[in-house]
Amino acid sequence: MPKNNHNQELNKIIHQISYYPKKRLDIFRSLTNGQKRDSILKLSKHLQYEIVSKLNKEELVSFLEHLDTDEATDIVQLLPKKKQQPIMQELNEQLKSDISLLLQFDPETAAGLMNIDYIQVEAEDTIALVAKQVKVHEKRTGKLPAILVMEAGKLIGYLPGHELGFGHARDKAVKYIKRIKSVKYTTKTNEVLEIFREHPHNKVVVLGDSGNVMGIIYSDDILKTLREKEASSLYDFAGISQEESVYDPAKIKIKNRYKWLIINLGTAFLAAFTVGLFDETISKYVLLAVYMPIVAGMGGNAGTQTLAVLVRGISLKQIELKTMWRTLKNELGSGLVNGIINGVIITAVVMIKDRDLKIGLILALAMVINLLIAAFFGTIVPLIMKRLGKDPASSATIFITTATDVFGFMAFLGLATLILQ
Repeated sequence: MPKNNHNQELNKIIHQISYYPKKRLDIFRSLTNGQKRDSILKLSKHLQYEIVSKLNKEELVSFLEHLDTDEATDIVQLLPKKKQQPIMQELNEQLKSDISLLLQFDPETAAGLMNIDYIQVEAEDTIALVAKQVKVHEKRTGKLPAILVMEAGKLIGYLPGHELGFGHARDKAVKYIKRIKSVKYTTKTNEVLEIFREHPHNKVVVLGDSGNVMGIIYSDDILKTLREKEASSLYDFAGISQEESVYDPAKIKIKNRYKWLIINLGTAFLAAFTVGLFDETISKYVLLAVYMPIVAGMGGNAGTQTLAVLVRGISLKQIELKTMWRTLKNELGSGLVNGIINGVIITAVVMIKDRDLKIGLILALAMVINLLIAAFFGTIVPLIMKRLGKDPASSATIFITTATDVFGFMAFLGLATLILQ
C-alpha cells in the first residue's frame, strides 16, 4: 500500500477508535496485527490503557508478540504490577526474557531507550558465518539485526548489512567494520538526544559498566522520543497535561487543566487588584479603560516571545543562569527599541482617533516600560525555574504573564495619575 494511502487509513482508524468509545474495543479487535501496532502507538496513554486493560490474556499476548521488544515493554508498563506477571508468563521465552531485562532500567536513561535487536560476532568470523547468524536471528525474531563486531570482549565497530552481499564469503568481518558511537546504560535521555543531534547516526550502542554490550538505540527510537518531548513541551507551554490528546473526552480534559486555570484565575485577581488601586483615575478618564488591554496584551506577547527563545536555549544547553547577562542585555535592548516603535505608532493612532496627546504619550511610555519588563522577566524567570529543578516551559508562563499584567497596569495607570491629575 502506498505511504499516503496507509497514513490516510491509519488516521481513519485512530479517529474511529478515539471518537466511538462504545465501539473502540471491537474496532481494535477487527484490525490486523500491523494495524493494531501502528494505531496503538499513536494513541494517548489514556486510550492505550483503556484498550489494553480490556483485552483478554490471549489477545494481549498475541498482540505483544507482534511488537518490537521496546514497544512491547511500553505496553506492558501500562498495566498494574499485579497484571504484568500473568501476561509475562504467557509470552514466548525470548520475548519474556527481553521484556524482563528492559523493565529493570530507568526509562529516562539510555537503557530505557534501547532495544536488543542485534547480534554480536567476532572480528575473525567470516562473512559466511556472520550471514548464518543473521539468518538464525531473523528466523527467530522476524527482524534483521544490527551486526556488532567484538574483539577480546570489547566492541570495535559494526558490520553494515549490505556487506554480507558484497563481501567475499571467506573474508573476515573485521575487514568491513565501521565505527559506531556508544554510551553507558546510565546516560540520561537528554544526553543521548544531544549525541544524535551533534553526531547523526542511525544507531548507538548501549554499554554496561564493564564495556559489555547491553542493547542498541536506533534513530527511529530517538525520533519517537523527540516527538514525545516536543509534544510535551507544547503541552507544558499551554499548561495542560502531556498525557492529553485531541481525542480525549471532556472528563479527562477537565482533570488535566483545572489546576492551571485556577492558578491563572488567582493571578488575574492580582492584576484586577492592581487596576482597582486606580479607580479614581479611571473614573475621571474613561478613555484609559479603552486602551488598558493593549498594554497588557503587548506585554504578554513580548514575554511569550522571550520565553520561547529562552526555553529553546535551555533545552539546547546554550544558556544558564550564570551566563545570562549578554542575553539579558540583548533582550532588554530589543524590548526598548520595540517599545519605542510601538509607542510611536500608538501615539499616532490616539492622536488621530481621540486627539489626546497626553493619553498617547502615557500609552507610549507604558508600552516601553512593559516591553522592558517582559524582556527582563522572560529571560530571568525560566532560568530561575530551571535552577530550582522545575520545567521552565510550564512553570515560567504564569509568572511572566503576571509580571507584565501587574507592572504594565501599574506603569500605565500610575503615569496617568501623575500626568493627568
